[in-house]
Amino acid sequence: MSWDFSTEPEFVTTLEWMREFVREEIVPLETLDLDRPTFARITDPLKEQVRERGLWAAHLPPELGGGGFGQVRLALMHEILGECRYAPAVFGNQAPDSGNAELLAVGGTPEQQDRWMHPLLRGELRSCFSMTEPGAGADPTLLTTRAVRDGDDWVITGHKWFSTNGSHADILIVMAVTDPEAPPARRASMFVVPVGTPGVDVVRDIPAMDRAWLGDDLENGHAEIVYREVRVPADHLIGEPGDGFRLAQKRLGPGRIHHAMRWLGQSRRAFDMLCERAVSRHTHGSALADKQMVQDWVAQSAAEMQAARLMTLHAAWTIDRVGTSNARLEIGMVKYWGARVLHDVIDRAIQVHGSLGFSADLPLEHMYRAARGARMLDGPDEVHKATVARRILRGYTAREVPTEHVPTRAADAREKFARYLEAATADA
Repeated sequence: MSWDFSTEPEFVTTLEWMREFVREEIVPLETLDLDRPTFARITDPLKEQVRERGLWAAHLPPELGGGGFGQVRLALMHEILGECRYAPAVFGNQAPDSGNAELLAVGGTPEQQDRWMHPLLRGELRSCFSMTEPGAGADPTLLTTRAVRDGDDWVITGHKWFSTNGSHADILIVMAVTDPEAPPARRASMFVVPVGTPGVDVVRDIPAMDRAWLGDDLENGHAEIVYREVRVPADHLIGEPGDGFRLAQKRLGPGRIHHAMRWLGQSRRAFDMLCERAVSRHTHGSALADKQMVQDWVAQSAAEMQAARLMTLHAAWTIDRVGTSNARLEIGMVKYWGARVLHDVIDRAIQVHGSLGFSADLPLEHMYRAARGARMLDGPDEVHKATVARRILRGYTAREVPTEHVPTRAADAREKFARYLEAATADA
């Protein structure tokens, strides 16, 4: 089976425009200490340029306001957006809003899409995905947050944390158990909960390694939220009761590909900094680029990034051909390999910069802290590795070899080898 990751010439031109736009217009924003209103004023004209190019919310199909690009082209776009942490917001596909818009696109009613999805796409609302609990992270079947039907309402009670963007969101998409006696994959459902609903208590943003630096409040944050008998109308249910896990997979599958490609963009930026430092810095009589250890870092990083890029493009290509559910093996491998490459390349870039790389004068220290979270984001690497291994091993069957045949087989092999040797000697 041949793999074809090529794109049309006009799309290559689009990627070139994106690359220059991100580097010239968005990356410099990282040097500023921006609050949200100022950030909005600065980026609104940039967002308009993105819309004029037809690149706004490119992850959605055209009928929902997106570009309908397909996963391969999206992957190439996200690779560029990954170079700067602000770029996704300028292109209308920042997490978790992009995933929540996709969720409403595949599971929401037309009314829900008009009320929440389209405002999300226009940047008029911000959203939060509230699934993880203190006792249920890697295994969502352990969720304890409950939603109980009461007349025309659902009543939600539970405790969530690491609800990304929860302290800044207008709406929360909450995953709660609606039928604890159902099979594990049919127990939970998803609900849209407006933040101002009585009983919603956004307790705090959990201090974490990837929080913003210099007092910048533009980071999403990971909120701890308590739901105390939160009552929402029945029409706030997304899909049908029990659809929670199915919808979560539709949301998280392509999202992992996009994360992996953004990680590649971040890796590329760190790699460029590594190489620039190597050819610029002289110590102990020569440039760092002449040191074999640094050369090893450059060569190893280049190979790892190339492998991650090809794996990610292949996973995206597989999704385009056979759908997300049939690409779980490829998605799982990309998730844990991409997270490892991201961490290791940034780590080497910090090392070659020495104390400067350790300081907040360069973006590497923030990139490094965020990279550590990649190994847990969208499920721990270990869970994905176990899933990949199980799927691979399903294609193999156990083979029994009777022990009494082993000596006979060894004798047969020795006899056959002796005949070959005798024949070869005779021919000589």
